[in-house]
Amino acid sequence: MGYEIERKFLVSGEYKNHSYQHYQIKQGYLSQSNLNVVRVRVIDQNAFITIKSSTVQGSFTHLEYEYEIPVEDAEQLLKLCESGVIDKTRYLIKSGDHIFEVDEFYGDNNGLVMAEIELRSEDEKFDKPSWLGFEVTGDERYYNAHLSTHPYKEWNKK
Repeated sequence: MGYEIERKFLVSGEYKNHSYQHYQIKQGYLSQSNLNVVRVRVIDQNAFITIKSSTVQGSFTHLEYEYEIPVEDAEQLLKLCESGVIDKTRYLIKSGDHIFEVDEFYGDNNGLVMAEIELRSEDEKFDKPSWLGFEVTGDERYYNAHLSTHPYKEWNKK
């Protein structure tokens, strides 16, 4: 059993020139509820199936199980996803002792740029780079599963 403790932020400045690596991600959701999601993801030439579950209301700690699968299987599973497939580029940026994953979204989520940081505990301190914007941890609109069914381009239409 694995745990994931992450915080999410909007990005409000230049971040790409700080990146030491980037790659393409396609991901979709085979199943999602208020508490659990089953995600399939292709990262360049690797693929994974992931099961995530919330643990405690108001917490940003989640159970996470991730398994590598053949890319061909993942491509077929993406066709079965319940909602839209997320397309994004992920940039890895070192900041102090941590690594931020900055996602630049395309397609129906074009214009959205978010950063995530994984922590060892919920109260762990970390350096906040100048390009890091408003924190959106816990705001379900910014979770990829939600973005697959309620894309960013639709937000201003409501």
